[in-house]
Amino acid sequence: MPIPIPSFPAFDEPRPVLSKDGSGTAPHEQSPVEALALLDDEQEWTAFSRPLAQQAGCWESNVLIEGMHCAACALTIEDAIKGVPGVRDVEVSSGSHRAKVVWQSQAVAPSLWMQAVHDAGYRALPANDAFARERRLAESRKALWRMMVAGLCMMQVMMYAYPAYVAQPGDLSSEMEQLLRWASWVLSLPVIFFSCGPFFSSAWRDVLHRRVSMDLPVALGMLITFLVSSAGTFDPKGIFGHEVFFDSLTMFVFFLLAGRWLELRLRDRTAGALETLMNRLPNSVLRLKSDGNFERVPVRRLQVGDVIRVLPGEAFPADGVLLQGHTSVDEALLTGESRPLTRQVGDDVISGSHNLSAMVQMRVDRVGAETRFAQIVNLMEGASTSKPSLARLADTIAKPFLIAVLVAAGLACAYWWQTDPERALMVAVSVLIVTCPCALSLATPAAMLSAAGALARRAVLVRRLDAFESLAGVDTVMFDKTGTLTRDAMVVNQIHVRAGTTSHQALSLAAALAQYSLHPLSRALVIAASSSKVAGPWQLDQVTEQAGQGISAKVGTVDAVQPRLSVRLGSASFCGVVPANANALQVHLSDDAGWLASFEFQEDIRPDALETVAALQRAGIRVHLLSGDASEAAHRVAYKVGITEARGNCSPQDKLDFLRAAQEQGHKVAVVGDGLNDGPVLAGAHVSFAFGQAVPLAQAQADFLVSGGRLMNVVDALLLSRRTLTIVRQNLSWAAIYNAVCVPLAVFGLLPAWLAGLGMASSSLLVVLNALRLSKDARIERKI
Repeated sequence: MPIPIPSFPAFDEPRPVLSKDGSGTAPHEQSPVEALALLDDEQEWTAFSRPLAQQAGCWESNVLIEGMHCAACALTIEDAIKGVPGVRDVEVSSGSHRAKVVWQSQAVAPSLWMQAVHDAGYRALPANDAFARERRLAESRKALWRMMVAGLCMMQVMMYAYPAYVAQPGDLSSEMEQLLRWASWVLSLPVIFFSCGPFFSSAWRDVLHRRVSMDLPVALGMLITFLVSSAGTFDPKGIFGHEVFFDSLTMFVFFLLAGRWLELRLRDRTAGALETLMNRLPNSVLRLKSDGNFERVPVRRLQVGDVIRVLPGEAFPADGVLLQGHTSVDEALLTGESRPLTRQVGDDVISGSHNLSAMVQMRVDRVGAETRFAQIVNLMEGASTSKPSLARLADTIAKPFLIAVLVAAGLACAYWWQTDPERALMVAVSVLIVTCPCALSLATPAAMLSAAGALARRAVLVRRLDAFESLAGVDTVMFDKTGTLTRDAMVVNQIHVRAGTTSHQALSLAAALAQYSLHPLSRALVIAASSSKVAGPWQLDQVTEQAGQGISAKVGTVDAVQPRLSVRLGSASFCGVVPANANALQVHLSDDAGWLASFEFQEDIRPDALETVAALQRAGIRVHLLSGDASEAAHRVAYKVGITEARGNCSPQDKLDFLRAAQEQGHKVAVVGDGLNDGPVLAGAHVSFAFGQAVPLAQAQADFLVSGGRLMNVVDALLLSRRTLTIVRQNLSWAAIYNAVCVPLAVFGLLPAWLAGLGMASSSLLVVLNALRLSKDARIERKI
């Protein structure tokens, strides 16, 4: 997966382009064809695409789509790309304005399917384009200017229209009324030629390509209103001279632009987690040269083994190890750890985390697609372009709905034309404007993107947005034990010592021997001694380790008061002792006099495992534990975390059989595993969580990837999914009620054009605002 550094020029405007070796930039005036041709270089593909291991010769590209506004646009773009030979699959999200394209490198080049997007009237850019944010900010500024111009002109036009509304017969002379109309007409020109520009250009594009999108009926409404009012201004005694509607025109243009600007801002917030993540890496970094000096190079030119300097406030550009310095790092977006973490010489650092306090030097161990950061970006990109089933349904009906809108407007106009041609046209305008399907098409993706962003800030990555639908209906959760409810490490549970020896003395002596071994149980002894702050005056020599058996050494004290002893740490046979409890996992310590101590170990249960199980049970969820470990160990862990239904000695097939039996009984099952041997059940479950630090690198079956260490994230995701489906239903209900009420009012002439514009803008805005409640970074409410 790419490191989001290189940029690519826009396809219809000049852009600074990075030189091919990344060493500098130079402004170029390039045609769209030349700009697209840059992407056909295979060396550039990894900057915005990744090869698919399961499909030889196929690549998956993530691109931004500029110029789209609705679900009909998304379907148009999908059809345009699918029409290019060699393209295997396309998904375009109207919510995130992103597209995922699977294409075969032997049959098509990226420039061909990107050119198809360009020919359709839109613009495709690599998802990591360095100028995408600047273009979006420029678009937001232009939208703000258009809205401000429309608002200023609206206020002036309303001032000129006010006398006509309040004047009694004879109060306003025909000359004064005509003067006010001319003044309103002049003030409407900036609105038509500047503020309405995006609507007209998009509608003209639709006409040229013989298709329909949201902007076509809106632009028709604006144009008809202006022409009817202009006709009434130029010919006051004609059929359209009874009344002018410049106030309605400027008002609904202002409302539409205000709604679109706010929607643009809110959409950036709801889908902002992905962009925040992708933009964490610096554009360049200081790399150590052979002469001892540092040079600044683009991050894409880093190689394994390079030594780089990372300044305070910068993000680490690659995975590696600190060689010099001591600092604090922020890994919240990658691991879910909200507190700054201390890193010193020898510690690992991960790309995308931020250096907070001091300048450090690090050795690069992994770059590009091998880093955890790149894997996380890939997963989030896939989620941002996936389409839930409810969103697919809304997209499917968007085009037929728009065609129905045009037909309804035409029929309404024909009905009213016989009695009042002027009113007939304005009724048609109201129908064209009020029936926009934006709220319907945004209802599902806006909510699910908001929820995905909220979970991403807790280090829970969503691979498929439609997994929210499945998770909301779950009634059974099946946990794996090792690596999920427990950590990979072991902890000392009990210490048994012979008479005359204290547990602290035994632990300090055992830790002195264990520090010479890398065995997991030896590490657990060292950690236990360190956390208990026990240490002894031991001096060791002749240390010898027998693999799989234990460690032997000669031990004395620093002050040489105690005689030197031969001690052993390891298995019962190695130490020559008979264990009191053969079923327990033990390490023994012996000396010349025989048995000295025994240390019993247990798996390190995650500190929030009990809280997680209790929260799921309060939510009405049945909780099961299925483990491949011994039945006694599985039941012991189940008892400690509050699970009443547990099974041990389970093979992967046993787990799969249990899952299928539960599904046949009508249960909706979620599986939580560590991703090492749970592939079959993760794939077969209604929804699945892969848990652990290595999950983003290994798991392709799970729907949710928990890369942090908090088990309560499973509960957070479950409760948030329920809230998400509630928000989706609210949005869909609002969109349906809005159209059911407003369309008849518009057809019967009871809804003026300005109120239609306000209704259209407020409907889309309400849907996005409602979805935005899910993206708040407050702690997810766990009360059921």
